[in-house]
Amino acid sequence: MTAPASLLYDNTALAEAQGWIAANVDGAVAELGRMIAVDTSFPPGQGYDEFAGLMEDLVAPLGFATERVTVPETLWQVPNGPAVGPRTNLIASRPGDRPVCGLYFHVDTVPAAAGWGTDPLRMQCDGDRLIGLGAADMKGSIAAILLALRAARACGVALAYDPMLLFCTDEEGGLYPGIRYLAEQGKLPAHILDFNGSAEARIWAGCFGLFNLLVRIHGQAVHAGEGNRKGSGLNAIESALPLLNALMALKAQVATRISALPPPPGKPPLAAQLNLAAIAGGTAGGQVPALLELTINRRYAPEERFEKALAEIEAVIRRSAATVPGLTVETTLVGHLMPTADPAGAHWPRWQAAMGKGFGYAPEDFRRWGAASCSDFGWVQRATGQQEVLLGGLGRPDRNIHSPGEYTTVPDIVSLAQAVLSYLAADFRPDLNPDTPPSQS
Repeated sequence: MTAPASLLYDNTALAEAQGWIAANVDGAVAELGRMIAVDTSFPPGQGYDEFAGLMEDLVAPLGFATERVTVPETLWQVPNGPAVGPRTNLIASRPGDRPVCGLYFHVDTVPAAAGWGTDPLRMQCDGDRLIGLGAADMKGSIAAILLALRAARACGVALAYDPMLLFCTDEEGGLYPGIRYLAEQGKLPAHILDFNGSAEARIWAGCFGLFNLLVRIHGQAVHAGEGNRKGSGLNAIESALPLLNALMALKAQVATRISALPPPPGKPPLAAQLNLAAIAGGTAGGQVPALLELTINRRYAPEERFEKALAEIEAVIRRSAATVPGLTVETTLVGHLMPTADPAGAHWPRWQAAMGKGFGYAPEDFRRWGAASCSDFGWVQRATGQQEVLLGGLGRPDRNIHSPGEYTTVPDIVSLAQAVLSYLAADFRPDLNPDTPPSQS
């Protein structure tokens, strides 16, 4: 049986461009190496200006005009907070009369943890593996999408959408992510594809929120052996032990709170989390430590309220501090991503078809699940009232994301580029495109 004309999406130009992607992936790999070499780790996030400059250089040959948008300091700067330097976001667009599709990337990475066997900012190639900080999360996605856009241009693929590239700051647990500010300023299209996700056959069901709370515990520094005329001082580290023990008890309570969000296939139910994420204090063996800084990470389910989760932790801190005479404690919220509600919408079936085209998935392969990992798109939903968010990317369980040895692969970059090219192409599944007039589908 011959398929209806509306389903014959593998037209000559699109098919040629899919092959062009595979033949020209080496250029994308080289560009990924340049991206990884720019340190955009957050905290502190000091490399955003430099990375914006690199993106300007890469998108200009594709006909994009760019606009830098800096988040005002008053929105993200807090006393003793981890963020340093301008929060420079970049919007790249080009003139056209088609519907706009936003292509979102966060440009920050987590800091490189101990345990890397190679320089995390110098990409290493091991066969098809591309190893480096941010390779999978999510600079590799940028390389893939630029490859797709070059293929469309080189092969004359007619597009259904005018792409808008969104290079944004502080997704990795920042206090005021760049995409939130862009949404509140009315700079986003209603239709956005977020690449902070998976290369798997996944239908996104939404995700948890998180906040990071900086706790500063103040003691009194004196000579560690002899003290001084004011006494023997107050050891901030030892004085923090009641608080640390109380937080571990709260951690166990928090973990019993199960979300109704569907977990990944084969995984246990998604539960709320409390983690002691970072700790620093003391100066030398000869001095009683006067300060201990602790960062608490709390991942809260959509069923929980941020205000209640924060108040619960602050109450534990107050009670614990009261047991140590002379101890003073201050807390500062230094990061917050609100939960992302169910992002389903009319564009999802066509995006699933495009993922199938790029990665070889059958329609029945797709499963719907949520995550305790978080996104900055909850802020976008709140600011715009638009619920739909498409999700894709290069994440897979074995890619060591947020860990030493993070990597993506050349085949996944090719597949993601082919998926995105299909999605943007006018001739790909027009029958599924809600933005195509009925007479053209």
